[in-house]
Formats: sequence, C-alpha cells, structure tokens
Amino acid sequence: MSDRNETSNVMWGGRFQKPPHVAVQALNASIHFDKRLAFVDIAGSIAHARMLFRQGIIAQDDAERIIAGLQAVRAEIECGELTFREDLEDVHMNIEHRLTELIGAAGGRLHTGRSRNDQVALDMHLYLREQVDAIHEEIRVFERVLLDVAEANLDVIIPGYTHLQRAQPVLFAHHLLAYVWMFERDCERLRDARKRIDALPLGAGALAGTTFAIDRAAVAEKLGFEHIYENSMDAVSDRDYILETLAALSLFMVHLSRLSEELILWNSTEFGFIELDDAFTTGSSIMPQKKNPDVAELARGKAGRVFGHLTGLLTVCKGLPLAYNKDLQEDKEGVFDALDTVHLLLAVFPAMISTMGVNRERIKRALDGDYSAATDMADYLVRKGLPFRQAHEVVGRIVNVSIRERRALTAWSIEALRKESPLFDEDVLEKLSPEAVVNARRSRGGTARDRVVEQLTLARARVG
Repeated sequence: MSDRNETSNVMWGGRFQKPPHVAVQALNASIHFDKRLAFVDIAGSIAHARMLFRQGIIAQDDAERIIAGLQAVRAEIECGELTFREDLEDVHMNIEHRLTELIGAAGGRLHTGRSRNDQVALDMHLYLREQVDAIHEEIRVFERVLLDVAEANLDVIIPGYTHLQRAQPVLFAHHLLAYVWMFERDCERLRDARKRIDALPLGAGALAGTTFAIDRAAVAEKLGFEHIYENSMDAVSDRDYILETLAALSLFMVHLSRLSEELILWNSTEFGFIELDDAFTTGSSIMPQKKNPDVAELARGKAGRVFGHLTGLLTVCKGLPLAYNKDLQEDKEGVFDALDTVHLLLAVFPAMISTMGVNRERIKRALDGDYSAATDMADYLVRKGLPFRQAHEVVGRIVNVSIRERRALTAWSIEALRKESPLFDEDVLEKLSPEAVVNARRSRGGTARDRVVEQLTLARARVG
C-alpha cells in the first residue's frame, strides 16, 4: 500500500495509481502563466473561508487558521519566497498545498463547497475587473494629454485628407480630437464589458451547485460584486466577459494603430508635420541619418497580436458543450498578453504625444498653393444661385487649369474667374484662405475654431 501511495498522482491521490506522463504534466500545467492570479485567488479564498464559518460549515478555529495561513502565503509570494511547483499544475493548487503545509489539515477544509471550476472563474472575474479599471484610467490619462496638445495648437491648420489625398484644411486640434472621441468610445465599451465582469460565479461548484448551505450573496458583497450568476452551468463555462474585454481592447488597438499610422506619416520627411522626441525613436545600424518612429510602428504591429487573441478565444469557445472543459484553460494567456500589450503602450504613448514637436512652418508651406479650398469656391457659386453639380464642374475646370499651370486658386484674377462663371465677385478670394475655409465650417462638430473650442470643453467634461 505504501508503495502504491508513493507512486500515486500528487494531485489526485488514490484514484490514480501512477503519476502523469511527463509530457501530460507539462501540457496540463498552467502555473507559469496563471500565477499572476495568486493575489485575487487568495482574496477569493479568504472571502470563501469567512462565509463557510458564518454558515457553520467549518469551525471558527479552522477559519481563523485558514485566513491567517492565506495571508502568510500572500506575504511569501510578495517577498518572492514561495516557489511555484509545476507538478501542482496551477496557482490554486499551489496556494492550497502551501497553506496545508503551513496550517496542517485545516487547509484541506478551505475547498469545501467549491470546485476549481468556479474558483478559477472567480479569479478571472476579480483579476479582469481590476485590469479593466486600470486600463480605463490609463486611456483617460492619454485622452487628457491629447486634449492638452490640441489646446496648445488651436491656431495650427493642417491639410485634411480623404483617400490620403488633400481634401480640406482642418485645425490640428480638430484632428487630434477625433482620436479623443474614438478613445472615449473605447472607455464606454470597457465600462460596458465591466458590467458582465462584475458577476460572482463562486458557489456554482463544478457545474451543478453544492450540497452545502453556502451564502453566495454574502461572498458577492464581500468581494464587491454587483451580480451573481443565476445558473451554475453558465457560471463555470461563461467566457463572454473575457471575449467582450478582448473585443474592446481590439477596437482600442484599431484606433491606436490608426493614430500610429498618421504619426508615422507626419513624422516622415515627405510630410514633416511633426517631429517625435529622440526618446521615442530609434536609429539605424548602418544609416546615421535615420530617426525611426519605432514606437508607433510597434503599436501598429501589436494591434494584430491583440486581434489574434480575440479570434483565438472565439475559436476555443465556439463548439464547447456545457459545462467546464479543459479547453477553457486557453482563455488566460491570450487575455493576459493583450492586457500587458495595452498597458505597455499606454505607458509610452502619453509621453510620446506630449513631447512631439509640431512643425508649424512646414505645415503652413504645405497648405500654400494646394487646392483644398475648391469646395468653398463651389459653395460660393451655390450661394450665388448656381446648382451644386454645375458649380462643382466649374470649379473642377479651374482646378484643372491651376494644376497644369501650377497656379494657386488664390492667384487667379477676378477677370479670369469670371470667364469661368460670371457669378464670381471680388469677395471670393478672401474666402479661400486656410483660415477662412476652416472657420466657415461652423456646423456642430465642424472644424471652425469656436466649434473646436466647444469640443474641447465637452471632451474635458467627459474625460474628467
């Protein structure tokens, strides 16, 4: 009998008479990535132990020893003294094993009325709630930086683009504010996902609940959960809240990647609208003149990494029968990496944006001589009574001649313009300057300076 015990599975004891194959042990082990759940696992276990005592399921002495032991385990982890064992598979069993080493048989009573299935679900809810709150605030910090840079450059007009072709001039602040509103929607999505994160799965057991008279509401209150899963099978198998979070992070990365692309373009010699600080660029191993926007390029590249984690977990979940399946262990590494990626980028982007230089003279030269006031010239004719389509055709001819002759729209004489349409008058030229074009767009949400000031005020109120 003693020989049989010596060779039995360290995890499962008597049911198994031999240890797992070394490859199976490596395949099952998740401790190398789920150890980051240690502190929330301990918090959940302490709340569970207190509830078990209050319900008369375990003795007060056992509860006190369990709680003190868990606090001691936490201290060991904080000090780096606890060595996590791969043969114990995951963070839950590592903590329980160490707890039992510290306090003896009482440690084995902690798992009364719960399963690793609802325990790991609880840990993920607790952990993700903390992470989403942190990322939400980090995005808000980034938004405030964008608002500050926008406000500091309220008088800067840049070419606006569609199809990456010159379209109409806009305030630089207006352009930056577009990203503030994108990131604000990202915050809204995170807050919305948090509603589903904020639900207690503990008490679901393995899948069917428990025979013990537990008080799930008390645990929910202790851990700060707004809701409780009403179906035990749903509680242990639901990963919607992780998918929602990954979807929100993916959309955030779409927006950050778009901003990164524009920073890359604007920082190039061809545009020259901005210059990124040396601290956020790199050089070349052979070309001394290079100053590469690597931070923005890495952000653009890492977007695909986050998208991949969303797609991966969708694929894992799409064909799973109820309730828990080991496939769901694959929910962690992807979301951990996505969170780490977003945290890292939000640590660097606010500083990069706040230190970038805005090359006002280069931007002004870029606007000189372009044809982005053509729409205003057409609108001028419309106000004189010409149907827009005819006005569009008239101005199109003027632009065509201007391009051939390399002549700016403002360089045309009134006499020459009247040959194209007798509706042109002396005041048309004063409406074609970048400042006039920008400030003419006073519709709500437009790029006129007073409207952009309104946007800034509104955005600051939203961001806080």
